[in-house]
Parts: sequence; C-alpha cells; structure tokens
Amino acid sequence: MANTSKRQVSRLKRKKRIRKNIFGSQERPRLSVFRSSKHIYAQIVDDVKGNTLVAASTLDKEFNAKGDKKERAKEIGQLIGKRALDKGITQVVFDRNGFLYHGRVKALSTGAREAGLNF
Repeated sequence: MANTSKRQVSRLKRKKRIRKNIFGSQERPRLSVFRSSKHIYAQIVDDVKGNTLVAASTLDKEFNAKGDKKERAKEIGQLIGKRALDKGITQVVFDRNGFLYHGRVKALSTGAREAGLNF
C-alpha cells in the first residue's frame, strides 16, 4: 500500500473490520458494493462457494446512463434487485465495502430494496 492515499488506506481498514462480521451464505448471500469516481458496481456473492451469483454495474450494456451519479446508482440497485429476484434470491446481507452509507451507496441500497430485496 505504498502508493495508496490515506483516504484509501482508511477505507481498506474499515473494510477489514466490516468483513469480520459479514459473511454471505447460500440462503443469504452478500450484496457487495464498490464505487469508483465514475462508476458503481454491485454483485451478490456466495462466500461459501466463492461464486458471484448476480452482478450489475454502470458499464453493463443493458444500463442506460441518464441523470446524475446518485440516480444511476439507484437504477443499478433496481437492476441488481431484479436480476436477483429472477435467480430466486430475496434475502441478502449488505456489504458497503468500507464506504460510508451515504450518497451513491445509500441510493443503490434504496433501489435494491424497491426492487424487492430484503436486508
């Protein structure tokens, strides 16, 4: 971590603390969120098998980019929620991945809840 900023080091420390307690099983997989400066990514992971069950991001071909970053994050939440329900996943554990639960991360979780995911 020699070339990482203090902000990123702090986020990675928070991520380690969070991941000690959050674990996704087959009955209740983990909804992991990653946000970069331009895009937002979400995936539902079964940590027992180490498989990604469902994924969505602003780079998907199905996604049409309209509005500001928060609106796009909410649409990604709705998209991943719809894809999860198609696979039969209704219960998830939310993993904010060290990011603060504010802004785009909160918008994504709101969109996923509106689509029918419970967490």
